Amino acid sequence: MIFFVPVVLILIFLCARYPARECSPDEQAILDSKPKYRLIILILSNPDNLERRDTIRKTWLADRGHDAMMRHFFVVGTQDILPEQRNTLQSEKEKFDDLLLLPRLQDSYGTLTKKVLYALKGIHERYNFDFLLKCDDDSYVLVHKILKELDRWQNKGTRRELYWGFFNGRAQVKRSGPWKEMDWILCDYYLPYALGGGYVLSYNLVKFIANNADILKLQNSEDISVGLWLAPLANIERKHDVRFDTEYRSRGCSNQYIITHKQTIQSMRSMYEYYQASGALCSKEVRNRMSYQYNWTAPPSQCCNRQSGIP
Repeated sequence: MIFFVPVVLILIFLCARYPARECSPDEQAILDSKPKYRLIILILSNPDNLERRDTIRKTWLADRGHDAMMRHFFVVGTQDILPEQRNTLQSEKEKFDDLLLLPRLQDSYGTLTKKVLYALKGIHERYNFDFLLKCDDDSYVLVHKILKELDRWQNKGTRRELYWGFFNGRAQVKRSGPWKEMDWILCDYYLPYALGGGYVLSYNLVKFIANNADILKLQNSEDISVGLWLAPLANIERKHDVRFDTEYRSRGCSNQYIITHKQTIQSMRSMYEYYQASGALCSKEVRNRMSYQYNWTAPPSQCCNRQSGIP
């Protein structure tokens, strides 16, 4: 017996699996019906970090001039939380309408990769957007500079997808500690990935991850996982940017930074007040460790040599 599959179903399947492929009219109509933004910002938080979320709302998210272009969400897992935590989160959601609650996720360090995956899938299902920024609730972001750089990048006329952040290509696989990877068998190093304190993905890359969420390999580290998921895709610009201070500890403070990670609540407030008064991020520039320009022509062991003179 021969079965005939409707052409429109084939087109939708192909569009889901291959982001560069032209979508069917039906899928385009669905996309056009969704709210559209230039930039979606996903900020990973946990149930008890209300003060951090309030601080971000009052500092780097306080510029309401970007409202038409961007939408932000604090991502929180709510599985097995206490009733009082659930009530507090629900009140916060009703007040600010900026929480993305994940009821099937227990919020912990061990579930960060699932958290990012579920969040990307949920945002892709509900919104149409050009770019997505993922960061943490201890990251300070100059949103207007992100938007300006995205305009500059797109005005170059490139047809490539964008994966933008501070990349590492020579990180050796961890075999002990909280981030150990017991089933990493690909090579001695992790594949090049943008550090998790903040990175930007163009829409089609989020679409690819969301549509293949059920078959993707999840490593312990979410940023390493994203690098792994996107590694085989063609037509991507992996844009290494030293203005992304997004490593596991901050390199200091530079007025060139547009994202800086591992900030306290007080440092966020101080940065915001100083930036509003002076237009500069740092009252005093400080370098705690050296940076590097990524050498994409070198093998991973030689890609990322730290040196002075780089923010």
